Amino acid sequence: MTQNRKFRVLSSFFEQLGEISLLSAKTLRNLFRRPWEKKIFLQQLEEIGVRSLPVVSITAAFGGLVFGLQTYVGFHRYVGPGSEAYAGPIISLGLCKELIPLLVGLMVTGRVGSAMAAEIGTMKITEQIDALFSLGANPNQYIVVPRALACFIMVPFLTLYGDIIGIAGGFAYDVFIMGVNRSIYIQMTLLYLELWDVVSGLVKAAIFGIVIALVGCWQGLKAEGGAEGVGRATTRTDVIASIAILILNFFLSKALPATISR
Repeated sequence: MTQNRKFRVLSSFFEQLGEISLLSAKTLRNLFRRPWEKKIFLQQLEEIGVRSLPVVSITAAFGGLVFGLQTYVGFHRYVGPGSEAYAGPIISLGLCKELIPLLVGLMVTGRVGSAMAAEIGTMKITEQIDALFSLGANPNQYIVVPRALACFIMVPFLTLYGDIIGIAGGFAYDVFIMGVNRSIYIQMTLLYLELWDVVSGLVKAAIFGIVIALVGCWQGLKAEGGAEGVGRATTRTDVIASIAILILNFFLSKALPATISR
C-alpha cells in the first residue's frame, strides 16, 4: 500500500511536470506567431505592473528598513561602534540580489498569479475557452501568451522599483534614525555595489515572472468542478508558484556568477 501510494505521488508529479513543460513549449512557439493580442497584453501590463506598485512599495520599504535594522545591530554588536556606516554595501547587495526579487516574486504570485488562475478557471468553467476553439481561435495564443510576456517584462521593472525603495529604506533607517555617517555610508555603497548585482536580481525576476504566469494559466486551464474547482486552482497556484520561486532562487543564486568584473 505504501509503495502504491509512493508510485501514485511520483506518477502525479511527473504528469504535472509534463503538463507545465508542454504548456511552456506551446507558449514559446505561439509567442512568435500572429495575430498578437495587443489589447490583452496592454491590459496585463497595467494589471501586473501599475496595480502592483502599492504592495511592492510597502513590501520593499519595510524589507529595506528591517534589513537596515539587523545589519546595524550586527555591525554594532560584532564589529564595534562606528562601523555601522560600512553596512551600506551589504544592505544594497542583499536587497538587490536576493531579498527584493524574492519578495516581489512572492507578492506578485499572491496578487497576480492567483487572479490569473481564478479568471481563466472561470472562463474554463463557463465554457468560454471551448467557445474560442469553436471560433477557430488559439486559446494559448489568446490567453497564455499575453500574460506570460507581460509578467516577463513587468516583474523585473517592479523589482528595480523595489530595489530603489528598499535601498532608500535601509539608508533612511541607518542615517536618519540611527545617526550613521552619511558620507561614509554612500561612499562605501557606491564603491562596492556593482551593476551586475542589480542585473542578476533582474534576471531572477524575469524568470520568476514567467513561472508565475505559466503556473497561474496552467492551473486555470485545469480548473473543473464549479466555484470549488476555481478556488482549488487559485490555492494551488499560490502554493506551487511560491515553492517554485523559492527553489529557483537558490539554484539561480548558485548558477549566476557573483561578479563579472575582472
